[in-house]
Amino acid sequence: MAQQISRVGELHQADAADGIAKRFGQEWIYENDNGNPAVDRRVLKAFRRVTGDTVVWDWWEFCWRRRSPSDAPGRKQE
Repeated sequence: MAQQISRVGELHQADAADGIAKRFGQEWIYENDNGNPAVDRRVLKAFRRVTGDTVVWDWWEFCWRRRSPSDAPGRKQE
């Protein structure tokens, strides 16, 4: 996930879940309350450790992306 963001600048949740399921198995993804594929919390915890404060979650785009200077503090951005 971090490599994808380094290369492209962003990673959409559905693409991440699809890639993880294909590479590591269905046990690492789940269907969220909205019926969308999502990444298991254990994976997200490791992802946060790897990326630190350099990546944010874009609430409107349903993707992780590089932090920009105009982003608010914290991981989630609106």
